[in-house]
Amino acid sequence: MGFKYVHNLPTPEEIKERFPLSDNLKALKKERDEAISQVLTGNSDKFILIIGPCSADNEDSVLDYTNRLIKVQEKTADKLIIIPRIYTNKPRTTGEGYKGMLHQPDPEKKPDMNEGVSAIRKLHMRVFEETGFSTADEMLYPENLGYLDDIMSYIAIGARSVENQQHRLTSSGCDVAVGMKNPTSGDLSVMLNSVVAAQQPHDFTYRGWEVKSGGNPLAHTILRGAVNKHGQCIPNYHYEDLFLLSLLYSERNLLNRACIVDTNHSNSNKKYMEQIRIAKEILHSRRHAPEIRTLVKGLMIESYIEPGSQKVGEGCYGKSITDPCLGWADSERLIYEIAENA
Repeated sequence: MGFKYVHNLPTPEEIKERFPLSDNLKALKKERDEAISQVLTGNSDKFILIIGPCSADNEDSVLDYTNRLIKVQEKTADKLIIIPRIYTNKPRTTGEGYKGMLHQPDPEKKPDMNEGVSAIRKLHMRVFEETGFSTADEMLYPENLGYLDDIMSYIAIGARSVENQQHRLTSSGCDVAVGMKNPTSGDLSVMLNSVVAAQQPHDFTYRGWEVKSGGNPLAHTILRGAVNKHGQCIPNYHYEDLFLLSLLYSERNLLNRACIVDTNHSNSNKKYMEQIRIAKEILHSRRHAPEIRTLVKGLMIESYIEPGSQKVGEGCYGKSITDPCLGWADSERLIYEIAENA
């Protein structure tokens, strides 16, 4: 039956005109970007923590959550750089289920991407304005980068996107840190090839234009676990995995060897409480081996106000409607422990 054209969506330029960033926030983002860059290039010993809900499903609860991070960041500022996860578009393994605020500004209503592009811009801006945190999101759709690129200080390329040419080339034109996840198969060479591609300049097509990119020296790896042919999760956060990645990096001519470890997804088999133990093990590996300490620059943790997850429509405030997350109490304790041991 083909497909039906529903709306001609506003351009990124139109959305930015509607929701402009203040000069103060532009200056703050520049500072945050530089601080993150210093960690990834090895010029700072601070540790990056990308933390927040699996999906940013509700503006009020996401703002509540990110405001709670302010006090924690103030107390750990000498050790940690906290970047809130504001994930507004979600890849779905089967294509079913809630695809994020971009698709459905209200999870209980029908998709409306025309409203969604405004909703995600508004959410990211509110977080930045109210908390001082520039944000992290996943680049699920490369052509949508411009809606948020002046607010995000961290961009993730997901396990199902990392081998895609357009994601790699678009990443090469980003001026902030871009993390490449290993694919669901776990093949580390795919992830590293993506970093190679993103660090180089390219000529390609983007939003109807022929464009040139300069290459992104802050492109790096994210370990998120894998799934074998039997559908079983295979973690890749253990000491041996981190040491292997360090060796594989040394075989390639890459700038700024850096890895962020995702403590959830296939590393935890989506058992959200395991994130606490996994984070502690990674910190132990960093203390044990200098090669791992210089490679692992941070963690990615799924965390919200209430622990676990719920179905759309159940109505529990601050509880994930996608993957289960750590609750706030456990998250706060864990952040302080990471700061003490990073």
